[in-house]
Amino acid sequence: MHFFPRRVRTPMILLAFAATTAAAPDRERARWETRAADVTITRDDWGIPHIRARTDANAVFGMMYAQAEDDFARIEANYLTALGRTAEADGEEAVWADLRQRLFVDPAELKRQYAGSPAWLRALMDAWADGLNFYLATHPQVKPRVLTRFEPWMALSFTEGSIGGDIERISLSELKTFYGRPTPPTPQETGATPREPSGSNGIAIARSLTSNGRALLLINPHTSFYFRSEAQVTSDEGLDAYGASTWGQFFIYQGFNAKAGWMHTSATVDNVDDFAERIVPRGKGFAYRYGTELRPVTEKIVTLRVRQSNGRLAEQRFTTWRTHHGPIVASRDGRWIASALMWRPIPALEQSYLRTKATDLVGYMKIAERKANSSNATLFADSKGAIAFLMPQFMPLRDDRFDYTRAVDGSDPATDWKGLHTLASLPNVANPRVGWVHNTNDWPWSAAGPDSPKAKDYPRYMDQTGSNARGVHADLLLTGKRGWTLDRLQAAAYDPYLPAFARLMPDLVAAWRALPAGDPRRAALAEPIDLIERWDHRWGYDSVATSLAVFWGDHLWGEVGAAAQAARMNVPDYIAARVPAEQRIAALSAAIDRLNRDFGSWRTPWGAINRFQRLDNSLKPHFDDSRPSVPVPFTSAQWGGLASFGAKAWAGTKRYYGTSGNSFVAVVEFGPRVRAKAVMAGGQSGDPASPHFADQIQRYAQGNLRPVYFYPDELAGHVERRYRPGEVTHAR
Repeated sequence: MHFFPRRVRTPMILLAFAATTAAAPDRERARWETRAADVTITRDDWGIPHIRARTDANAVFGMMYAQAEDDFARIEANYLTALGRTAEADGEEAVWADLRQRLFVDPAELKRQYAGSPAWLRALMDAWADGLNFYLATHPQVKPRVLTRFEPWMALSFTEGSIGGDIERISLSELKTFYGRPTPPTPQETGATPREPSGSNGIAIARSLTSNGRALLLINPHTSFYFRSEAQVTSDEGLDAYGASTWGQFFIYQGFNAKAGWMHTSATVDNVDDFAERIVPRGKGFAYRYGTELRPVTEKIVTLRVRQSNGRLAEQRFTTWRTHHGPIVASRDGRWIASALMWRPIPALEQSYLRTKATDLVGYMKIAERKANSSNATLFADSKGAIAFLMPQFMPLRDDRFDYTRAVDGSDPATDWKGLHTLASLPNVANPRVGWVHNTNDWPWSAAGPDSPKAKDYPRYMDQTGSNARGVHADLLLTGKRGWTLDRLQAAAYDPYLPAFARLMPDLVAAWRALPAGDPRRAALAEPIDLIERWDHRWGYDSVATSLAVFWGDHLWGEVGAAAQAARMNVPDYIAARVPAEQRIAALSAAIDRLNRDFGSWRTPWGAINRFQRLDNSLKPHFDDSRPSVPVPFTSAQWGGLASFGAKAWAGTKRYYGTSGNSFVAVVEFGPRVRAKAVMAGGQSGDPASPHFADQIQRYAQGNLRPVYFYPDELAGHVERRYRPGEVTHAR
């Protein structure tokens, strides 16, 4: 039987829009200035801030001030998302994402958790808010869209730096349909529209395989561009971390300190589960069956504020529902769907921060006992020579009889989560004999070659995706190789081989050869086929074969993406296994037609198509073929290249422009002194007038990493400016 919830939507109660920030009380300003006096920000010649303070808290204060200098708009956008308040800026289009967030994020509860958090963590959250508020107080020309003041408890809304996060796995289309606006699945939800993988590559190499006996680490997150900033944060209390931090967060998410480094990759584990509830009406509300019990469905009103076209705010109220499994997010086949995921703000924030101070694997694992990392695998290396592949530590213990990749029967108590796995019961790999570990958002069963965990020894829910072409590529690069150096690891990160096309192109050539002698396509496609057959399956600026292959693959993606998703296969595997020869040939003809139409010739080299362009700091990407851009030789990660550039044609363009993929790349060597090189997408600053808005684009495209200035003697001679928060400086 179908039951649908009431949607309570008040008549638009208009609220006055206040655009000013009250002057800070004298006591608060005095506290800010005391903190600022303890902080030194040194900007190097790439604009990257090196923040130093006596205490961890004041270092956090300086870090947030420096982040706000570089891109306050992205800090605010991230917290509008995390708090479920984006509709206060963007209006009706953001209501449903806000509602999804607010099913988990309750400001009143976060305030209570903040009050009950450990004193040391509360001190960091206080400093976090102080740094942002001091920036706003000293930069009155900056006009926040919504958040004119940051409160310390808000830091608990955004505690893990990965892109998207677990909550974004919940379908907005299903959520809209359940809560009153029937909405079909989007092409992205069905898989019909190509979606660049939001993930990463990580490689750690033991000192037994390196030329100088020092462990190496590749840090290569694949996220949307400009998603993170780069910084070094140092205190006299043991903090000394360098790397990438997500805008608005006060910890280095992917990076290293003097002794150890950590790289997080989006994991393929199944630890976000749907429970199909059996709902029955009861009184004015609902109940759900759980074993022999009939339990009440909890009702809660969520009130959102929504920006109107006249600039004012109105309220929308939703009656939401939850069971002990989690909030109701959809209805399928007459059953309400409750979503269960990790929501542990305090231990999550503790773990995210404290691991940046870990100096070896033992210390890192001690911090991991908080079990509050749900979405990320970790590649780890330290100066003692240890390397490791680590699974997410938040891993619910479940009955492996059930398929948790689909909604399970919430009325059966046997499907319930039964606590969390111990860390020892997870398929981690530490110091394998093979001497390396890697992860490319693929299963853990190939993390260390022959020393990888065996799938048969673990529950099915330890992986829900399988292997991918990047994992194949990493295996090829690492297996049997010795004499690794920092430069050689950098070269491996940009190795141009595309394993997916190496697998798919021979079948395309065979399909053409099988055409009947009189088929006109034999002659029409002969030259492109010859080029493809002679191709070494490596991307390059001047490669016409890369252009043909990518356009061919993109065309097929649009045709079979939804079917591949329904079959639980990645698209290259689906093409290889299920796409008939005729469809492959037709896709090549379509690719050639498109290249001829859009670029004048199918013989267009890849670098003329695939471009990096940063016009301004808009949060919504937009591009212009008539404006300058930089060629990028690497392709989407879908085709197996480790270096990733997620690009496509946009409204009004024929060229492809990238918006995701390699966002920060670093190679790190751990010895008596840590040594590193890095590059980021675009530049450190979000200000188009800054010399550091686009100064790294050429290096980014060429894979030409710059030296990292970790120690004071390395920074010497590369200082652009040195100042304290609040001081007037002229460089951006």
